[in-house]
Amino acid sequence: MLGDDALILSHRLAEWTGHAPALEEDVALANISLDLLGQARTLFSLVGNEDELAFLREERAFHNIQLVEQPNGDFAHTIARQLYFSVAQEIRWTAVAGSPDCPTPIRELAAKAVKETAYHRDHAWEWTLRLGDGTDESRTRMRRGIEVMWRHTGELFVPIPGLPLDEPALRAQWLTALETVLAAATLTLPEGPDADAWTAGGGRQGVHTESFGFLLAEMQHLHRSHPGATW
Repeated sequence: MLGDDALILSHRLAEWTGHAPALEEDVALANISLDLLGQARTLFSLVGNEDELAFLREERAFHNIQLVEQPNGDFAHTIARQLYFSVAQEIRWTAVAGSPDCPTPIRELAAKAVKETAYHRDHAWEWTLRLGDGTDESRTRMRRGIEVMWRHTGELFVPIPGLPLDEPALRAQWLTALETVLAAATLTLPEGPDADAWTAGGGRQGVHTESFGFLLAEMQHLHRSHPGATW
């Protein structure tokens, strides 16, 4: 589950290469993508062959949350997606690293991943401030990104088998952190009767959104076209 989250978001961020708003962002998003890919490879190596798990599974065999597979869309949508995910992951990896009840290999990964994820969170945090507290246009776009991606955050704290964590407590920390950055960016979390009326779900059970099939086809095309190829 965690490996699939990292792999799919890594691919989404890599799609910005050559298309980001500035050259510096090309580099920043590519670096975050590579960090996530490294996490995915380590996690996959604990349970099987990395290439087979990444490139030879069908859509229903992936168990990533639907948030990470959402199309990049507007740059502000990407930042909102990254903010929600990286804040959650930093909290999760911190909890895993400090929990003697979690498997040792996962705790060792978490100790490294929490440092990487702190950078990912900082990057999303800074852009949220820059866009939210910028021009009228940038604020409108960032607010819309926060609203659009919110419906896909319901799976972030669904319990993961093998990781005995207090998920409600983690979610409470996540909400507090989000409220802090959004307040500084003159934004707020979605609220009102419609905010939580419908949230996406099913990714952990292998049910994905329409865009995921296209993502998978692109990501797996080369490997499936040249099976067994070496470089």
